Amino acid sequence: MADLVVRGGTVVTETWSGRATILIADGRIAGIYGPEEQPASGRRRRVVDADGGFVLPGGVDPHVHVGMRLGGYTTRDDYTSASAGAVFGGTTTIIDFAIPAAGESPVQAVSRQRRAGDSHAWCDYALHGCVTAPGSDIGAQLRQLAGAGVPTVKLFTTYRGQVMVNEDTVTQVMRELGRTGGMALVHAEANHLIEAAQAENAANGTIAAPHIGASRPVRAETASVAWILAIAETFAVPVYFVHQSTPAAVNLTQAARRRGVAAFAETCTHYLIFDDSVYLGPHPERYVCCPPLRGARDRDGLVGLVLVGQVDSLGSDHCCYDAAQKLERADDVRVMPNGLPGVETRLPLLLSELVFRRALPLESFVAMTATNPARLNGLYPRKGTIAPGSDADLVVWHRRSSPRLLSPQDLHMATDFTPYEGREVLAEASQVILRGELTVDDGQLVGEPRGQFIPGRRWRPPARTRATHETPCAVPEFVQEV
Repeated sequence: MADLVVRGGTVVTETWSGRATILIADGRIAGIYGPEEQPASGRRRRVVDADGGFVLPGGVDPHVHVGMRLGGYTTRDDYTSASAGAVFGGTTTIIDFAIPAAGESPVQAVSRQRRAGDSHAWCDYALHGCVTAPGSDIGAQLRQLAGAGVPTVKLFTTYRGQVMVNEDTVTQVMRELGRTGGMALVHAEANHLIEAAQAENAANGTIAAPHIGASRPVRAETASVAWILAIAETFAVPVYFVHQSTPAAVNLTQAARRRGVAAFAETCTHYLIFDDSVYLGPHPERYVCCPPLRGARDRDGLVGLVLVGQVDSLGSDHCCYDAAQKLERADDVRVMPNGLPGVETRLPLLLSELVFRRALPLESFVAMTATNPARLNGLYPRKGTIAPGSDADLVVWHRRSSPRLLSPQDLHMATDFTPYEGREVLAEASQVILRGELTVDDGQLVGEPRGQFIPGRRWRPPARTRATHETPCAVPEFVQEV
């Protein structure tokens, strides 16, 4: 009894690809049939013709900031605009960060973001919790978050006086997460090394946007990754490193994985597209992010690790500031806003750069942009795959006959610039289906916002089995739904 049929395209999952017909009923995938089969479709309402295209699961963006306030700046978007950008870019689930404001608890921050998201989002969303201050009730807060469908909790090891937590709090949170079946997400940069570099830069008059790289050196990231891995190994707690910017950081993470640590590496679109030469251009402030963009050698090495499957997850780290905000204090990287808008451009750019230009298998692309993010955040198999019983979140992609040049005027995020302006994209999402309903059709939003909060399942504590270099631990060995 199908509500919708998607036929004629090449269906791609994390493990398989081939021509197939997908039947959708009551918002879920009801069946997958071979191209020659003619399944009975009952009350069929509509057929989506995917001929000549690829049918991928809707993207899961594990790293999005919506309406975030950090320091003196707040991003320009809300759930309506951020989620509209997401679906136009082929992403049907975003995972936002509920970062507490001053005096706000992690549980209160999650409740606030739930109120902001419910009934306003064009795509589904999940949340990461965040601990930004010490407290005697951290254990109770984490248990309450896990019970509310938020088993992942972010920690910052930098931004002193804003969201950075001290060593004792990092240790306490990670130990509690091991007990509650959660996972730590860590922004790993050693703050003392950053502050030392920034003090020297300020004294030398090199603290403006073009010098962001020197103010947050590579060594600060690797030092923090190594320290966090030691805690994760001690307490057998899963740890996920957001926005790793260098091969060295990824290699540390994967070496720990081979020792049996449940450690996972994320990188983001901008670290795979740009190198630090953009800081010499006319708008260096538009590329300021933390960690900063690295040299071409690091960029190319990171791309190589993605191509051979050593990166688990590809996120956007979407931070939707506008050009005026980025320029206002570009004279001092210590106070200017960090981050780039990218939830809409993540999948078109990565499909173009990794799949069409560098021959990354589509199955691997699906794994890193949908399946693994869903698994790691307790959303799989509801999200991140194409299988009977999964949510019918599907995107029909076509390879363009000629490249499209990215322009802020053609995008839907709440900003007046894109750092990717002028970049060529070869991929286009012609239809986006969210839980069985067309949401984008031929470049137009359809219907009304109907996104829902999707609770994440808790993890069981990972088994302390030692892997070998020949049989590295894969994501599914650690992610076991309760």
